[in-house]
Amino acid sequence: MNPKSPQTEHVVKAMQEVLSTKRLQLQIVRAGAETEIDAAFASIGQLKDAALVVQADPFYVARREQLTALATRQALPAIYEGRQCAVAGGLVCYGANVTSVYRQVGVYAGRILKGEKAADLPVQQPTKFELVVNVKAARAIGLSIPEAFLARADEIIE
Repeated sequence: MNPKSPQTEHVVKAMQEVLSTKRLQLQIVRAGAETEIDAAFASIGQLKDAALVVQADPFYVARREQLTALATRQALPAIYEGRQCAVAGGLVCYGANVTSVYRQVGVYAGRILKGEKAADLPVQQPTKFELVVNVKAARAIGLSIPEAFLARADEIIE
């Protein structure tokens, strides 16, 4: 988690609620500066049977190559936000379809340029999400992905 992000506390609380029903433990590892990422992965490496959920945060997206390389080096199953992380070597990515989001931004920009007031436009949330699975990354860490899971993927990277 990025301790500098305003959404961190909300994300942690939501994950704790879900995991408490699954009898899984949440170990929070914080890295809010580039120099803290290696130490965070070193502490994760000490955990038994660990998997990693990388917080959806611009700080981490900008460092996706570093994060995916460290996860691969430790044979650590990890899920990230957005397909760009799978393209960078991440195992599984799930998030809003960025093309769809940017298209809606363009529509709103057009409406504003035509004279509508931004305050009058309804707030929208993404409606199209995508699951991207990188089977090459799975092989690199010795993980087999069930066919049923692959069948649900919007994109599979070989």
